[in-house]
Amino acid sequence: MTNHNEDRIFTPGYLHVGKPNIGNRADILRRINGVLDTHRLTNHGPLVRELEQRIADYHQVKHCVATCNGTVALGMALRALGITGEAIVPSFTFVATAHALLWQGIKPVFCDIDPVTANLDPNQVERLITAKTTGIIGVHLWGRPCAPNDLTHIARQRGLKLVFDAAHAFGCSYQGRMIGSFGDAEVLSFHATKVFNTAEGGAVLTNNSELADRLRYIRNFGFAGYDNVTQLGVNGKMNELCAALGLANLEDIETFIACNQRNYLEYRSLIGNLTGLELLAYNSAEKNNWQYVIAMIDEKRSRVSRDDLVALLHRHRILARRYFWPGCHRMEPYRTLFPHAGERLKQTETIADKVIVLPTGSGVNEADIHRICGIIAAAVTKTDT
Repeated sequence: MTNHNEDRIFTPGYLHVGKPNIGNRADILRRINGVLDTHRLTNHGPLVRELEQRIADYHQVKHCVATCNGTVALGMALRALGITGEAIVPSFTFVATAHALLWQGIKPVFCDIDPVTANLDPNQVERLITAKTTGIIGVHLWGRPCAPNDLTHIARQRGLKLVFDAAHAFGCSYQGRMIGSFGDAEVLSFHATKVFNTAEGGAVLTNNSELADRLRYIRNFGFAGYDNVTQLGVNGKMNELCAALGLANLEDIETFIACNQRNYLEYRSLIGNLTGLELLAYNSAEKNNWQYVIAMIDEKRSRVSRDDLVALLHRHRILARRYFWPGCHRMEPYRTLFPHAGERLKQTETIADKVIVLPTGSGVNEADIHRICGIIAAAVTKTDT
């Protein structure tokens, strides 16, 4: 999640959302030294292939096509599936989801979200389908599955392609089935802020072997052989150094997830019952990565507004964030291209004005959480903070 505030987001001495999880340093360096010894730095080397297989196995899918980042992975999936014209997508997502569509010449048709899940609302999707619609892009927001059964039914009934942006959902499940095998394809991000990272990276997961083959050609400029280009492609390859970091981090993924769960439960014990604040719940019967601690401020009941609380936390060197404010439809170029989109996005705008994401991950400890929650509790319940 790169932006012009990146230096501030990763300021040493601050507690912030998205501090990278880093596995065993000795293992990371051993793998990187092995790459340097072989001089095989990129072009689908052995570590990338190993990482692809291990991620496919972890998510119980046939194919994992690793890429240089999640945005490129999504763009590749859109092109490989032949999505054109219009695609229905939530506005309440990271802007890269919409950007990937527009870069492919596809019009993003912003759809409202369910007020309970904050995920794409299938009922609203149905109403937006036109003769120009060729695809639906669901987003598993905060790792919580985005109505896979309902959206699959709609896509099949209407002859549409279905892709899930699963950037938040590494290691999550729905009805006991791992995220990764729903729809025609699912896209992962391995950016540094994610529960599993390769510094930069991403992947497309699918059970469709023909689609996986198309993705591999697209990823490598469209080459089908040493000097035979058969289609339009892009340089979407992951390099061996990123794969080395990823393989080392994958060894510790369950440790990262367990740390996230402990942090989440600590937050819940301290601020889960505050008047004016709702902490997003997870289904403990499913596999979760617990990567996102989401607080929603009800300004009619809270003593402090969401934005004032964020500013207060920042003054205490706690860089909590607003996700995904203000919504893609209120960012450029979308607010100029689609100036009236907000008229059908009531729930999106309501939730976007409530959400705070709190720091978690391996860089946050119990004492940090107690300090954060103490500041929040005092602000939400008192008028003189």
